[in-house]
Formats: sequence, structure tokens, C-alpha cells
Amino acid sequence: MDCIKVIAHIKRSNAGVLQEIPVLLTDQGVVRPLLDYCLEHAHARSASWMEFRIQAVQLLLRYCTANFDCFEDRQHMFRTFVQQLYSGTIGRDGVDPCGLYWRPRSTHSANRLIGALTDFSEWIADRYGVDQLNPHVTASRYDELLHWAAYQQRHARAFLAHTWDKATAKEHARQSRAIALRRESTAHVNGVKFFPDDCFVDLLFKGFVRPSQEHHPFIDGRLNLRDILIALLLHGGGLRVSEPLHLYVHDVGIDPVLKSPTGRDVALVRVFHPVDGSAPDDWEDLAAPGKRVNREAYLRGKYGMKPRNQYVSRSLRAGWKTRKLDDATGKYIQVQWFPAVFGEWFLDVWKLYLRQLREVPRAHPFAFVVMHGSDLGKPLSMDAYLASHQRAVRRIGLEPAKLNGTTAHGHRHAYGQRLVNAGVDVLVRRNALHHASLESQLPYTEPTAAKVSTVLASAMDRLENGDGQAALDVADLLAYGFDEVDPLGLLSGTNPKFRGAP
Repeated sequence: MDCIKVIAHIKRSNAGVLQEIPVLLTDQGVVRPLLDYCLEHAHARSASWMEFRIQAVQLLLRYCTANFDCFEDRQHMFRTFVQQLYSGTIGRDGVDPCGLYWRPRSTHSANRLIGALTDFSEWIADRYGVDQLNPHVTASRYDELLHWAAYQQRHARAFLAHTWDKATAKEHARQSRAIALRRESTAHVNGVKFFPDDCFVDLLFKGFVRPSQEHHPFIDGRLNLRDILIALLLHGGGLRVSEPLHLYVHDVGIDPVLKSPTGRDVALVRVFHPVDGSAPDDWEDLAAPGKRVNREAYLRGKYGMKPRNQYVSRSLRAGWKTRKLDDATGKYIQVQWFPAVFGEWFLDVWKLYLRQLREVPRAHPFAFVVMHGSDLGKPLSMDAYLASHQRAVRRIGLEPAKLNGTTAHGHRHAYGQRLVNAGVDVLVRRNALHHASLESQLPYTEPTAAKVSTVLASAMDRLENGDGQAALDVADLLAYGFDEVDPLGLLSGTNPKFRGAP
């Protein structure tokens, strides 16, 4: 059975709004249970959440088609499917008789797919009265203790933990899934992910150069001002990559309080929630005159568009992750420039960019648009910016890679590291990064392995010099032998038998 993902527009009532949603299409038609599942959750879940569920079901259907005659029941099939997500389907001879040729997936990737399928199967069982693929069973004593320990961890961190029902938690701890997930390894968060500050100016003024315009005499003709502005928001304001794509032209002004170290004005940038954010006042809803509308109503009423986080098409979709807003009335986050000179640069470039934007036809309020070609004036897509950023990184001699910190998201990590290095209080860092939880900032602020080594080396020097509370005699430690505890030389390697001697 072949199956492909397509974008469907579903008419659910006599209203004029169609529901845009991804669906799975087979030679037997639409997979209806999956469509109903996505429709039921569409109001609260993102397009990427639905697409991941479709990917998981697609993999399962392909596996069932390739191995339809191998299993006694559905649980046996699913158990084998899980095993081969982890192991892959290619034999030691490089051949896969079922024709899937799956490589082994990482534990994290496989666990996410299994979890998505388990939830979908549970929903189908409740809706249609069929058996689950991965039902609950009585947990072993070991698993029960693990579940209870996990509950205690969550309870200790929860603000409303006093409202939790301990009896219900104990009952849940006594249950496990028939097919358990493989445990993921824990590791130190690798801090080497931030864009190098000493390369950022080169990225702006040597990386974001317009093709074939390297020698243009004017800066607005030589440089890609739009992408420089986005990079400044990421690196100097700590925004996520998707957030600038929600920015309206109306959302940028001059900060009445903050000034640059040079004494010049700094940009005041507010990124409003794409749905609930307060809309500009240049349009009035005739059904409710005089009442301020949110951005979803504004986009639908004035431009016939949806908020960008509600689109399924990648050309218009831009995610929204921030839950902690800076203003309860306007529903926005305010960019906190650090240092403030980035806000000064942004304002200077913004003024030049507005001159270009006036010449571009637009049927929407979004600030960052396609500046050339057949899509002139359309909202800039995430993929287009990421590709432009990669080209700019390569122009300055760097290789775009997550582990190098040279992806677009590396700028947000650089912002977080800058806050840590300046000794900014942890609560202020949380607000600057717009995190709902203090723990969310750990990946952005963890020290690099090199920094850990430097700090430990300094600590070692203090111990050697007797500066610590308990000085350590390093010379005695280095001179210490294992003769008394290892007379056979198993650890020291002095036993010929363990040196490869005959």
C-alpha cells in the first residue's frame, strides 16, 4: 500500500472558513481515523505536531505492507516494528528482503515515533473500541519505583503541586506499557553551539552581500538589509529564528528610554503573539466598532490571511513557541538588546530597509518579504532565510553546522552566553530569553567543555598552592602506585600476560 502526505482543505460546517490540514492518502483513499485525530487536535496543536503523527503512521503502514504475512496479531506486528525502528531493516549482508532499507534510528527519534503511535492507538481504541497496539500492563516493581521517582521529581518542581492527587499518581505508577521505550542516555549539554561573537560583524557586512553587488557604492545596494535585520534580532535580541517572521512593519519604533552607549537612539521592537496579540489600529471590525481586535481577526478581516503559525504550507508557516509574554494586555514580547549598540544598528538599517520596502507591492502587514523574483512582496519563508544565512556563513569562511554554532539558532545561544558572561541574574536571563521556566535556559547558558577545563585547571592550581579548604598533595597522588592493591599488575600493565607477551 503506497501512502503519501497531501495538504487538504476541509469544510467542517457552513461557515466560510476551511480547515487546512495535512492528511495521509493511500490507494484506498484518505486514512480517515488519522484525519479525525488531527481534526480533533487541530485547534490546540501545531502543523508540525500533525505532520509528525502522519510521518509515524506512514512508516507503520509501509512496514505493515512490506511484512503483511509475518505476524499473528497487531501487537506482535507493532512489537517487531518497534524493534526494527531501533535496529533498522538491513541485514549484515547489506540486503533487506522487505525492501524498506531502514537504517537504525537514534533512540530519541525512535522513542518519539513510538510515543506518537501509542497515543494515536489509544485514541483509536477509545473512539472505535478496538485493541490498543501498546496497551497498559502491570508494571514490574523496578518500573513502579522508576515511575514513582519520576513523579516525585515533577512534584518537587511544580508550582501547583499541592493540588495533585497522590492516590492517582500511585495508581499510574503501577502501570507500564506492554512495549517499553528504550532508555535514552543522559549527557552533559554541549555548550559549543553559539555563534562566535568575533565573527558576527563579518557576517553582517561581508556575509549578507547581494549577489554580484559586492562593489556597489551604496550600502543599501550592496547588502541584504532584510537578512541583516533578522540576524540582529537573533544575535543581539535573542529571538528564535521563527519569531522575526511574525513582525509587522507597525511593530518597530524608537525606544523612548534606552540609549546606545554612543548616546544615539535604539530601536523598540515588539513581537506580538501571532493570534492573540493586539492588532494595529488601522483597521476596524465593522461587527464590533470601536473594539480593539486581535491579530487573527485583523489578518482575516483586512487581508484574508491566517496567522503564520496556523499555515501548513512551509512557504507561509512560521512557528511560535514563546509562552511567557512581556505584556498581558498587548500580548507581545519586547526585544531586549544586549548590548544596546545592536539596537542602534538595527534602527539605522531599518530606516534604509523601509525605503526599499516602499517600492515592493505587499498585500499583508509582515515586515520581512521576498525582494526579488516571481514571489516579490510575499512574506519571507523560513527556508529562504535559513538558506541565505548558510550562504552568508560560508562567505566569511565558516561552515554552517549545529555543533559549530554557525546555524541561525546559534545566535540565540550566543545571546544567552553573553548574558552569563556578564553576570546577569538568572531571573533577568529568563525574561530576556522569554522562557517560562528557569531550567529552559540551561542549553543556552551551559559552559563549554573548554571553559570547564579552564575553570578546573584554575581550581587545581588553588589546591596545589594550599588555597582550598582542603589542600591536595598532587605529587603524592602522582607517585602513588597500585602495587598494594594490584599485586598482579592488572591495572598498571606490568604483568607480561596483559602486555601481549607470549
